[in-house]
Amino acid sequence: MNSITKAAGALCTIVAVAMFSIESSAADSAKEMAALQAVDQEWARAYNAGNADAVASLYGEQAVLLPPGAPAVNGRAAIKAFFVKDTAESQKAGVVFSLGPKPAGGVSGDMGWQSGTYAVKDKAGKIVETGKYLSVSMKKGGKWLYVRDTWNADGTPTPPESAAPAKK
Repeated sequence: MNSITKAAGALCTIVAVAMFSIESSAADSAKEMAALQAVDQEWARAYNAGNADAVASLYGEQAVLLPPGAPAVNGRAAIKAFFVKDTAESQKAGVVFSLGPKPAGGVSGDMGWQSGTYAVKDKAGKIVETGKYLSVSMKKGGKWLYVRDTWNADGTPTPPESAAPAKK
């Protein structure tokens, strides 16, 4: 076998291994993105059920929650205390929190991030708030945990009856 044939064979092997690695990496990335999305859905289920323990369990011990219009909340214990009060208020008001479809995000090693939209509906099913969120997660012990989490409203929804007054 001449040196050109050996080099071509080696190059083909390298390309084949690289292609397999890329396909495997893409499959792993899609799997991890699905796992991140599952955590977001679990957060919404636990929040709507008023289960502050379950919500807090999705955060790392040193996580930071950045709620709108309030100071940062540092650490899982403080985050749990925040959600004990917040979920109780939501339960009392009868509001339901839902996440929008197809959040954006990514994974790099043991770090992941998601951003998307949300809506809050009142007891009658009327949307009373829409907004967006951003979360950063770290994979520890095979589990994705939030390390930073924030959200904010788009603004107060305009009531349908607030149309412009009729001209005289």
